[in-house]
Amino acid sequence: MTRVGFYVVQSPQVSRRLEIAMRLTEKAFQQGHRIFINAEDRPQAEQLDEKLWGFRAGSFLPHALLGSDDSSQIAIGWGQEPSDHSDLLINLQLDVPPFFSRFNRVAEVVTQDPQSLAALRSSWKFYKERGYQLEKHDL
Repeated sequence: MTRVGFYVVQSPQVSRRLEIAMRLTEKAFQQGHRIFINAEDRPQAEQLDEKLWGFRAGSFLPHALLGSDDSSQIAIGWGQEPSDHSDLLINLQLDVPPFFSRFNRVAEVVTQDPQSLAALRSSWKFYKERGYQLEKHDL
């Protein structure tokens, strides 16, 4: 069954969600995972695509927008069904995506802004009511 982790950032800045997503991506990639990042929308996906190229001077994260030939290890989408990813989902949308259960793990990134908190409390309740194993990580 899918394990769901909530990564709670002690900041109201929505931009911190991208920073945490990049850190989670780097750590998971180093552990050999295949990652699908579900961005809020195409502009955020493109922003994340650009930021991942220069994330850390000493790291390389091979990634691409979903549908590209280069998206096999790390793919970035914005609500599309990921065709061949089922290992780790990093969800940056404020709703639970309909395809979440195909993944071994889901990472939800939470910031302290009112919209994010309200949506992700709802997501916590959604997962819990369905019996998913939940973890909370304070950052």
